Amino acid sequence: MSTALQRIAALVLLVATLPVLAVIAALVMALQGRPVLFRQVRSGKDGVPFRLVKFRSMRDLRDAVGVLLPDDQRVTPIGAFLRRSRLDELPSLWNVAAGELTFIGPRPLLPQTIADLGDRGIDRGKVAPGLTGWAQVNGNTLLTLDQKIDLDLWYVAHRNIVTDVKILMRTVWVMVAGEKQTLAVGKVR
Repeated sequence: MSTALQRIAALVLLVATLPVLAVIAALVMALQGRPVLFRQVRSGKDGVPFRLVKFRSMRDLRDAVGVLLPDDQRVTPIGAFLRRSRLDELPSLWNVAAGELTFIGPRPLLPQTIADLGDRGIDRGKVAPGLTGWAQVNGNTLLTLDQKIDLDLWYVAHRNIVTDVKILMRTVWVMVAGEKQTLAVGKVR
């Protein structure tokens, strides 16, 4: 799908999901407080930075010296549900509408993470990042960063409409059934 069509589709989906967005925003505000949205600079195509928008799923809890606690200690129950169902990603449709994300591609990483990957980070950035991708439907949080990058690089080298349709179908399945490691890195199904 062309970038222009993806941008239009994202706008249509944003409007269509406004009632769901409103309910989730109200729940996040009631159960976690403000801010409702999480914004963070991520690396886009060719390393161009952009500000990713998601529903907030964690609290800003710190230890006695001010260091953030580990993610698993900061994720709230509503945040865990939003992450598991991928509903925390709905506001990212705005990033698709803005042309910063696509529907399918490697998930956007922090600019420092991309820089630390060296040539692998440059190769990964040859395509626009996406809301969902090959690594997200093949284990995601069950994988190491290296495994995710291997899957992302495989996608960059082999992307096509059949793979994209497969990713879309698997994304729906992951939203319903949860994450499972369905692919051994290096073996593509």
